[in-house]
Amino acid sequence: MRLKDQVVLVRSGDKVIYAMTASTGQNGKTPKGDFKTGTRGQSYYDQSAKQGGKYWVQFKGDYRFQTVPTDANGNYIDSEARNLGTAVTNGSIFLTVPDAQWLFEQLPDNTPVHIA
Repeated sequence: MRLKDQVVLVRSGDKVIYAMTASTGQNGKTPKGDFKTGTRGQSYYDQSAKQGGKYWVQFKGDYRFQTVPTDANGNYIDSEARNLGTAVTNGSIFLTVPDAQWLFEQLPDNTPVHIA
């Protein structure tokens, strides 16, 4: 993950095999460093934040890769989708639905994650 470029790069060795436009944490809220993927889920909703997401994959504590946010009914929030490519989150990494689903389905637990 390159924060300055708002792009997630999936690598196999030194070769980039998938590049995704992302939205990361505003004001440096996305943690930098080396982590591993952890738990995952199809969807969640956080009542206190009044939003949720789908196809989430945790990488550090409450930080995760996920789709753009959803509302209480599981509908994607269009205004959030239009922000992809800019730093607007509270630290998690928002992706398009196909990209988040690909990560959810393809990355095994304990996959290394490097955020710079």
